[in-house]
Amino acid sequence: MGLKTFTVDFVNLKSNESIRLWVPFVLPKSKYRYEKINNFLSVCESGSRPKGGINDEDDGEAISLGGEQIGVDGSLDLSKIPYVSFDFYDSVAKGKVQDNDILICKDGALTGKSCWVDFSLFPSDKVMVNEHVYILRGSSEINQKFLFYYTTTNLFQSQVKDLAYRKKAQPGLNLDHFKKIKIPLVSKEEQDKIVAKIEPIENKIKKLKAQITPPQEIINQVFAREFKFDLAKFEELKNVKHLEVDFLNINNHKDLRFSVSDFKNYLLFIKSSTLIPQDEFPEISIKRILEDSSCQILKKRELDFEYLLIELENVGNNNGLVLDIQEVSEIGSDKLLFADADILTTKLRPYLGKSILNEFEKEAIGTTEWIPLKINQNLVLKEYLLYILLSSFYVEKSTLLMSGKNHPRIKPEILFDFQIPYIPLNFQQKIVDEIKSELEKQEEIKRKIESKRDEIDKIIKTSLKIN
Repeated sequence: MGLKTFTVDFVNLKSNESIRLWVPFVLPKSKYRYEKINNFLSVCESGSRPKGGINDEDDGEAISLGGEQIGVDGSLDLSKIPYVSFDFYDSVAKGKVQDNDILICKDGALTGKSCWVDFSLFPSDKVMVNEHVYILRGSSEINQKFLFYYTTTNLFQSQVKDLAYRKKAQPGLNLDHFKKIKIPLVSKEEQDKIVAKIEPIENKIKKLKAQITPPQEIINQVFAREFKFDLAKFEELKNVKHLEVDFLNINNHKDLRFSVSDFKNYLLFIKSSTLIPQDEFPEISIKRILEDSSCQILKKRELDFEYLLIELENVGNNNGLVLDIQEVSEIGSDKLLFADADILTTKLRPYLGKSILNEFEKEAIGTTEWIPLKINQNLVLKEYLLYILLSSFYVEKSTLLMSGKNHPRIKPEILFDFQIPYIPLNFQQKIVDEIKSELEKQEEIKRKIESKRDEIDKIIKTSLKIN
């Protein structure tokens, strides 16, 4: 039988999953034999959530950790703790977390990122994970700390990317992948020695982490200082449950006419805004500073060229940072074209504080859960508005005004009615510069931490005799 030849249009390679180009990761040579990591795990499982999702009524009961609580740097973000009921926690067999467990993101932008569980940081020892996180617990043959440090290495992360990012859809790890991920077979004694070398560096990292102030706290402090109001007073007002209501004015706002709960929440927003002296800092509604944008919805299809894809899971909570960017030439669901929008802020679960500047090098698209904002910068600087949207003052108020039980959202028209301090542009720039300066100090600390992480990676690589 003769050799058959075919003509291939390389433009169409991306359309066929079976012939798309992929360079697989090749394990580097090591002094030690590679074994399946699955052979050294006593537990590798994910959890679940109640039908209907998280309920605010369960606050303070059992902690439910998801991918959003796992930081890029291997830390746990417990600033916004999701809870499930004790009844649900007691009813499930899988997904219950123990002290010194390892948690790994199962899917999304941070797939493969891991963190160490230290119960001393938790308000409760009733902790579980949802369906987006794996619990790893080593067997008696492996040092649990060694296993954790291994999950942070380039060797482990490269294998994760090789397996989880092959598909066209959102990246993800499944249990079969753990049967393919390899780990050098090192004696328990040697593992202990490696951990002993790493621990002093880890202690230095902990000290550096203790110097980090969350971005939202920095933003809050600058606004409080410049607008001369008391943060403690703001925290006190957040807990106010009973407010006086003038029912004669209830029909002045369309979102307040039929819901006593919404009415109470709206009044809480108005009350908290009086923290800023109105005669010194007049306010302006967001809708008055908006301009028409050319944003549009792209229907699911194969695209004419590649776009950057920025989904909610690609963005950090309360920090304005994009954690991961993908390039796509095909979309399986409708997406928002960012076009000339200056800011994107989420309408879904606004309490997560996901807002970003649209300053990407290429055209970007993302979920239709984004609300695009094009700003008249003769009135308000885009960075100034971004920091307001990232502050607790907006996040807390938006939480009170969102609607929907399982997938709470803030309506764009409610967001547009929010009042922000309307001050001269040079004063806005001063605030922006102050915040940027403080945030840069935090980034310098993070760079030092990353340098220490590289030292750990080198120790493991050298100890395992990896070329």
